[in-house]
Amino acid sequence: MRAAARPLPCDGRQRTARRHSLHFAAVSGDRITLEVKERGADQLGTRNVKRLRRQGLIPGVLYGKANKAFVVGERELRIALTGPSGLNGIVDVLIDGQKTPHHAVLKDYQQHPVRGTITHVDFHEVRLDQPIQATVLVHLVGESPGAKVGGVVQQVARELNVEALPADIPEYIEVDISGLELGETLRLQEVAEVKGVTFLDDPAETVIANCSSPRGLTEAEEAADEALAAEASAESAAAAEAAAPAPDEE
Repeated sequence: MRAAARPLPCDGRQRTARRHSLHFAAVSGDRITLEVKERGADQLGTRNVKRLRRQGLIPGVLYGKANKAFVVGERELRIALTGPSGLNGIVDVLIDGQKTPHHAVLKDYQQHPVRGTITHVDFHEVRLDQPIQATVLVHLVGESPGAKVGGVVQQVARELNVEALPADIPEYIEVDISGLELGETLRLQEVAEVKGVTFLDDPAETVIANCSSPRGLTEAEEAADEALAAEASAESAAAAEAAAPAPDEE
């Protein structure tokens, strides 16, 4: 079922299609079969693509040794991309008339700027026995000791670049911050290894998170230190004055 059309915003602004490049997204080991039809010459070009969309069909491209333009039902595509693995599953793209599916991962998709429906989709064919590179989200777990004494934990890196076999790429990387003290920084080199996964980012330069004092608390501590220093200086001056010999009286 196609979403009902909505009017353009009343402020006159034009909206363009939103493109989402996944480079690839994290891949789940779950397998999804998606049946598509190869596009012929009469289904290429802007006018024909618009006609296909009006019919509830979504154009796409399967990139591989031989790129193949295809068309798939909007309902079938939506079911495939909203399954248990969401956008992260390995998709068995089965082209009409062929018996052997093409193992692929979602590479890129475009959405309608107003309705949010998918208007174009790209898959990238992969071999299940060869590693691929992917971008994986970072999830912080545990409680920082620094946070317990008033510190603020800031997550710096929200994604990591990894390499692994398609079925071994995790949906996310869990990073334990239970050892992150106040004033400390957690870097990639301190993150536990994930079996079968290689981190591609610089381990020494990639900052995952840090724990610092809130600005208000820091300013209050600095003000207190200044007050104590001024008080100590005044006491020293008073002691020095008291110890000085009295002037001779005439």
